[in-house]
Amino acid sequence: MADILPFHQRRAPAPDREPEPLWREALGRNLRAIREEQGGRLVDVAERAGISPQYLSEMERGRKEPSSEMIAAVAGALGVGLDDLLIGIASDVRRVRGTGPAAGRRPAGPVLMAA
Repeated sequence: MADILPFHQRRAPAPDREPEPLWREALGRNLRAIREEQGGRLVDVAERAGISPQYLSEMERGRKEPSSEMIAAVAGALGVGLDDLLIGIASDVRRVRGTGPAAGRRPAGPVLMAA
């Protein structure tokens, strides 16, 4: 058991690799993309979420580490479920890291092939 390292020491990125993307930045990119896709104004979404436009702007820029309640409020104001938001964040992180099926990983589950 003495050989097991604490989680924060398990995987150091290789020096030639990009650093891991911050979760708050991926969250912010996704919140902004959803809002802009819907044509929503920052001030209107913030009002529906019950937060200040400044705070929502900082969330979208990845400057804030919002609580789960705050994330749920903004997701609700945008009309998206937390599950869809998390899937978008995971896709964004994979894209930034250059991983996922397109980067050589096999997709989970069965693979259908055309004849």
